[in-house]
This record gives sequence, structure tokens and C-alpha cells, in this order.
Amino acid sequence: MNRQRIYFDWNATAPLCEPARLAMVDALALPGNPSSVHAEGRAARAVVEAARRDVATLVGASPASVIFTSSATEAANLVLTPHFRMGRAPLFVGRLYVSAIEHPAIREGGRFPADRVTEIPVLRSGVVDLEALERLLAELDPQDGMALVAIMLVNNETGIVQPVEAAAKIVRARGGLLVVDAVQAAGRLPLDIERLGADFLILSAHKIAGPKGAAALVSRGETLMPAPLIRGGGQEKGHRAGTENVAAIAGFGAAAAFMTAGLDTRNAAIGTLRNRLEKGMREAAPDVVIYGHDVTRVVNTSFFTLPGLKAETGQIAFDLEGLSLSAGAACSSGKVGASHVLTAMGEDAKTGGLRMSLGPSTTGEEVDLAIGIFARIAARRKLSGKAA
Repeated sequence: MNRQRIYFDWNATAPLCEPARLAMVDALALPGNPSSVHAEGRAARAVVEAARRDVATLVGASPASVIFTSSATEAANLVLTPHFRMGRAPLFVGRLYVSAIEHPAIREGGRFPADRVTEIPVLRSGVVDLEALERLLAELDPQDGMALVAIMLVNNETGIVQPVEAAAKIVRARGGLLVVDAVQAAGRLPLDIERLGADFLILSAHKIAGPKGAAALVSRGETLMPAPLIRGGGQEKGHRAGTENVAAIAGFGAAAAFMTAGLDTRNAAIGTLRNRLEKGMREAAPDVVIYGHDVTRVVNTSFFTLPGLKAETGQIAFDLEGLSLSAGAACSSGKVGASHVLTAMGEDAKTGGLRMSLGPSTTGEEVDLAIGIFARIAARRKLSGKAA
């Protein structure tokens, strides 16, 4: 008899939603290249442009400001560059500032040399230290070029929401540019690029129940743009060469439309389940540490440590019990190591953390089963004498 598996790893990849699947199947039947001028090419182009409108709507942007890429990592490498253009005039960015809790795609610094990347610390709460950001920007000599600041809206491990609007005011007052990784925020928070004050947003299709292989860099306007990362045939208005992945883009657009609708209702249901899950975890193991419980988080994420249980051991134990979760972020080819997020928060990162993340199709039955699995693993930990 097959045991029911529980998928609580939506922050790593959200299962493909039915509208995205259907859109992709239809797009796969189109023979045309979207850059071709004949009828078949125009049909493919229409699919791409419809998806562009849906992705733009998700973040309150103009469709013309959406550049499709193959991944959020590619989008990050496109925008994290010292070289921009303001219209036709070159613009030099002298230094990149990244928060200490950023995804590795941002922390690596893109096209900046390592000696021109500065880390912004976070408070013990897991929230970016805005006073430190202000001090760091004040130290930059304007003659060394502009500042480019990268702060994620929602941390992928903890689910903690970052004060991006406040950061945007600080960055703008110093004449800098702000890049916001909105990968984990899309579909979970109402997004408006103007209200956030971001100059650029990064999105990923497979985090919002779309396909892997499609993402976007969204700009606040079209005047200020980064130098292209991939050059060639001039697709995406010359910002990203290469024939568009029409099927993946179609799925991205459908997923964006799916996640735009009914956000408040969906969040209320998921939040109730997440709170039920954490209540059951605390009852089963009162010493469990749940990070970010006292600050604003997205409603679907629970990042925790069971004292005495290493993250990699816990991940295997949960998997053997039929529950899929992550030990930190799923972004390093299966590698499990100390969480840089916990380190930045001043926590003991040796044990690591485990992340359960829920989604629209998560059920109360799954949550109750997960609590039972958690209780059994916590009990075995105590029986083995490993509890703190």
C-alpha cells in the first residue's frame, strides 16, 4: 500500500497549476518563431505578448517593462552590472550593496567584481538593518559612480517580509538604484513596482505554479536599463537575445493570472493552515525554534530548528516519512550546509533550519499528517538523547 506523500516545499518549486499546463500545451502546438512576420510567427508573438501583459499585471507594471529570461538567476545577472544606459547615454554604477540574507543568485554579485560588492547586515529579527544601509550609502564617494542596492522582498528561507519601501526612500535620497528580488513575494503579497519604489523586480515562473525555465526582469520604466547579458538577434528589444521559449512564457503568463486572482482569500486559507501547523509543532516539541514568528512573514512559510537535530538529518527523516521539505533553500544542487540566513541573523547555524512551505492546494488533512510526522521525529530525537 502506497503511503500518501505530502509536498510542503512550495518555496522551492510550486506544482504546475492547470491553467499553466493548458497554456503550455496550446503553445507547444504553434510552429512559428515569434520573430517571424508570417501568420504562424504572429500567432506565436501574440502568445508571448499576452503573457507579458499578465506578468506585468501581477506586479503593477507596464507590459513594455517586462523582459523575459530563462531564470531568476539570469535576470539577476542581467541587472547586477556596473554598466547601464540612460537612453543612449552610458551610466556607471560604482558599487553593489546586497543584504546578507539574499539568495545566492544575488549574493554572488552578478557582473560586479568582488571588491565592489558590499554586504548590508540584518537585525537579529531577520530584517534588513536600514540604519546600516544609510551609513553605507553615505560613505560612497559620488565620483566613484552610483550605488546599486539589492534587497529581497521576502526571504526564501524564513518567509520574513523586508522593509523594501523604506529602503527605497533611503536609496533614492542617495541617488541610487534599487533591485528587488520578488521571487518569493509574487503570488503571496500584492505587488506594485511603483508603490515599492523599486527600479527593477525579479520574478520566476516556477515559484508561482508556472513552469521551470521562464522568469522576468521588470523595470519601472524603459529609459534606464542594464547592458545586455546575452547578445545576439535583438529579441526582447535587444535586452535579451535568443528565441523566446514560447511554451514556458505562455505557462508563466497563465500562472501569473492565476495567482493574481483571489489573493486575499487564498492567503487567509493558507495562513490558517500554517498557523495550525506551527501550533501542532509547538505542542509536540515545545523547544522548537520558529524563526520570524514575531515579525511579518508571508503566510505560507515556516522555518524552524529542532534543537539537537541537524537539518540534513531532519530532511532525510521527513522524506522517509513521506513529507517533502527543504533544509534551507533549494538552490545549490541538493547541497545542504549551514544557513547563511541564520548566520546573518546571529543564530547558531551549525544545526541549520528546516523549511515547510505550503500552497493553494495544501489541505487540512495534510497539515494534520505533517504534525504527526513532526511529533514522531521529535520523539525519536528525545529518545536518542539528542534534545537540548
